[in-house]
Amino acid sequence: MKVDVLTCLTVAAASLVAMVTGGRSSGRRRHKEVFHGENSKFKFGGRIDYKLKKQDSTKTLLIKSEQLLRIEEHDFAMRPGFGGSAIPVGIDVQVESIDSISEVNMDFTMTLYLRHYWKDERLAFPSRTNQSRTFDSRLVKKIWVPDVFFAHSKRSFIHDTTMENIMLRVYPDGNILYSVRVTVTALCSMDFSSFPLDTQNCSLELESYAYNENDLMLYWKNGNDSLRTDEIVLSQFFIEHFHPSSGLAFYSSTGWYNRLFINFILRRHIFFFMLQTYFPTMLMVVLSWVSFWIDRRAVPARVSLGMTTVLTMSTIITGVSSSMPQVSYVKAVDIYLWTSFLFVFLSVIEYAAVNYCTTLEEMRKMRRGKLPSTFNASQAMAFDGCFHDDELELTPFPRLAQAPTSDPLTAPSPLHNTRPPAGTRLHRQRSVRENVDLLVSNSYMIDSYSRLAFPLSYLLFNTIYWGLYS
Repeated sequence: MKVDVLTCLTVAAASLVAMVTGGRSSGRRRHKEVFHGENSKFKFGGRIDYKLKKQDSTKTLLIKSEQLLRIEEHDFAMRPGFGGSAIPVGIDVQVESIDSISEVNMDFTMTLYLRHYWKDERLAFPSRTNQSRTFDSRLVKKIWVPDVFFAHSKRSFIHDTTMENIMLRVYPDGNILYSVRVTVTALCSMDFSSFPLDTQNCSLELESYAYNENDLMLYWKNGNDSLRTDEIVLSQFFIEHFHPSSGLAFYSSTGWYNRLFINFILRRHIFFFMLQTYFPTMLMVVLSWVSFWIDRRAVPARVSLGMTTVLTMSTIITGVSSSMPQVSYVKAVDIYLWTSFLFVFLSVIEYAAVNYCTTLEEMRKMRRGKLPSTFNASQAMAFDGCFHDDELELTPFPRLAQAPTSDPLTAPSPLHNTRPPAGTRLHRQRSVRENVDLLVSNSYMIDSYSRLAFPLSYLLFNTIYWGLYS
């Protein structure tokens, strides 16, 4: 009886131990499954389909990207296909903006998306759905990428807000898309001989730094369609045309390199310069002509007007020159400004000549006694610069003597007597001295001729200037 009781107790204890052990084990398994499920849900935002992992390796979470691409198995310091033919690298560009164009520094700043296309079979991976994998700049540093740089660039950088603007997309067959967002400041050799009525041709040049044409071949991915632009509006220029081209660059120590060109043509807006330069210059020239209608005895008025226009023209010329590069040739705006300055300067010289001739004329008349000692010159001037006849004491011409005659009907008239016989009149040309004396004795005529000569000459100059440069 005691033996049976002991046997029953032993069996019960063994069953209890088995139940406890099994419960803990199942609890651990349940806890592990829950842990994996929560962990996966936390990391990847949803439930994992483990069957899909087995079907498509690009969706496998158990394989790291570096293991999938076998980065550790290859030497990515060498280009793809090293020792063979040159690797083709396609390029396409999307211009986002042209930020600035500087005439003083002769450069431009452009922001663009630069995309590279090539094939590296070392990065091929198995995939049944042929879906690509996209990475950021962290993986780019571990593989080979083309070393494209901008020739004749002064400054350039890759945008890094909020992360570096770099994208790497790898396809299962090893094709790669590498895209960066870059801002570059490059040289543009400008010709200012027609400034500001000019058109500038600028280009951004791309080239491999280390690999010549035997190792790397740069080409436009889609021909002329490889260059695309957003809507670009500039303050001083109108972009007439964007077009890509290609060529070769030779270096004596390293050989020939493929070079790609992003060409664009800029035509300057003239309206800004019309408001800031041309219209003020025209007004100053016209203002200098006002002195031709001012009394030649009003010395302070005419001198101050002439000096004001001369100084204003000097200020305009200085302002334009300070915003332009110091080139060694004459620009179109220089021709206009200096010719206008010459017209203003000549208007001042014209009054100096009028004043001098007037002084000589008065001195001669005083020597001849034609002007009384009490003569007031400032009151004896007409508005057009002529003397009043009633202010002068001039000796009248003597009458012509007439021969006595008995018959008044047959007597010749004085006019008939003074007419020379036909064929005996002589035309004598005045000498230079006589012309100068005539001009000095009639100094008011200088103002009269200037009122017509200056406007017509300036109008002729403008017609030639705008017809030539526009």
